[in-house]
Amino acid sequence: MEKVKTLIIGSGPAGYTAAIYAGRANLQPVLYSGLQPGGQLTTTTIVENFPGFHEGIDANQLMTEMRQQAEVYGADLRDGSIVKADLSSRPFHLEDERGNQIEAETVIIATGASAKYLGLPDEEKYRGQGVSACATCDGFFYRKRVVAVVGGGDTACEEAMYLSGLAKKVYMIVRKPYLRAAEIMRKRVTEKDNIEILYNTNTVGLFGENGVEGAHLVRFKGEENEENFDVAIDGFFLAIGHTPNTDLFKGQLDMDDHGFIITKPKSTATNIEGVYAAGDVADPTYRQGVVAAGTGAMAAIEVDRFLQKQ
Repeated sequence: MEKVKTLIIGSGPAGYTAAIYAGRANLQPVLYSGLQPGGQLTTTTIVENFPGFHEGIDANQLMTEMRQQAEVYGADLRDGSIVKADLSSRPFHLEDERGNQIEAETVIIATGASAKYLGLPDEEKYRGQGVSACATCDGFFYRKRVVAVVGGGDTACEEAMYLSGLAKKVYMIVRKPYLRAAEIMRKRVTEKDNIEILYNTNTVGLFGENGVEGAHLVRFKGEENEENFDVAIDGFFLAIGHTPNTDLFKGQLDMDDHGFIITKPKSTATNIEGVYAAGDVADPTYRQGVVAAGTGAMAAIEVDRFLQKQ
């Protein structure tokens, strides 16, 4: 049984920042990187909205820099995942994928959230070449171009409105005959001149030589009046929701209806003393790298203060 003062689960901006702060506080943090080292940020290419890089920075490079910084300050960074977690009593008992047993005085959960995709092979083919799940992250690259947003809820409407201020034209691809969004959001997108809503429409594929150049669509799929058609686009944005990576902690931590961990106001503390949540795993609202990094710092500071009181 390995004894650990601070265990960090996850390696995106939240996890690495927590490791930097915890390392500098001499908390001897151990970080497990999980299935996607660097987190969801690594699914994009150039990051232009992370402070400190006026010309932007490659997403993988940014995560590598954070990882190296955490190592410099004493974090023990490990590949692999935590697969079992018993948070019923302190110290907490956890197990990694190799069967190693860990006894942790404190835990910072930074496992992130995964964007939902349609499941089309072309989504993976064009990942980073026109396919994105974050308009705020990648919208800038489509100034004066034509893009499509998939989804009909509040998030899709918000993404479409954001993109409409950058792109020449925005298609909303909505599989239902109506928008599920709140009335105010429906009103905004329907009244926006450069947004066109394609109702009763599904995406069946994407095409392009060196990136996305268009989408194969079908209207009234499976009905007598089924219609197949293509639209020319430069970017394809998914806005059908995110799934927080919280299965490991269900039944132990308080979560909202979508599975995001609920933290105390102005804090990263969960309902279990000594357990903290940072980044997208507890953030259904912003989902930005810089916000995740900020909460990672908060979590490590709170852990340090908690341990000093013990």
